[in-house]
Amino acid sequence: MNILVVDDHPLVRRGIIEILAMEMTENEIKEADTIEGAMRILRMHPINMLIIDLHLGNENGFDLIEKARLNSTKYKYVILTSSNNYLDFKRARQMEVDGYILKDAFVEDILYAIKVIHRGERYYSPQLVNKSFCNEPKEIQTLTEREKEVLSQLSKGFTNLQISDALFISEGTAKKHVSNILGKLNLRNRTEAVLFARNLYGVNRR
Repeated sequence: MNILVVDDHPLVRRGIIEILAMEMTENEIKEADTIEGAMRILRMHPINMLIIDLHLGNENGFDLIEKARLNSTKYKYVILTSSNNYLDFKRARQMEVDGYILKDAFVEDILYAIKVIHRGERYYSPQLVNKSFCNEPKEIQTLTEREKEVLSQLSKGFTNLQISDALFISEGTAKKHVSNILGKLNLRNRTEAVLFARNLYGVNRR
């Protein structure tokens, strides 16, 4: 199996590679720290599985998955991240990624998950599933799907411009969504919205 590890932190990336090499010596492992670098490797090498961090500096792991799917439908996608954000997990499931693993998992669990996914099954960290993250918090049920995506970006402290870049919408549209969120959730300003999102979804910022 040929694996591509995509993480913007060199030490973390090296640690993941060493974990994979512990029991999966037959694998060929490539690495990248940006979407551009990952896509270049995908075009040059027969990769089977991508192990991706969601937060790649100013880039987003979900964007890499979308671009990679245009290149081939055969890749398996494993998100290995510190984010236990409900909306991140929900979006991953909606995109039908093969695995979602938290970085604080035991090494044995990470290796087990990779093997399960390689066999064609899916693996999601039990703590995400078991803590009712699959049930949408009632506080945001009045929001549209796009507004929920914007709320997720707000939890990261993104500006309207950054939100527009992340979601491929105009800056004006992003501003309008933020205004709608404030109104529906009875929040007075953007700072309250950011604090609300981080508290509600337990955002674990790196």
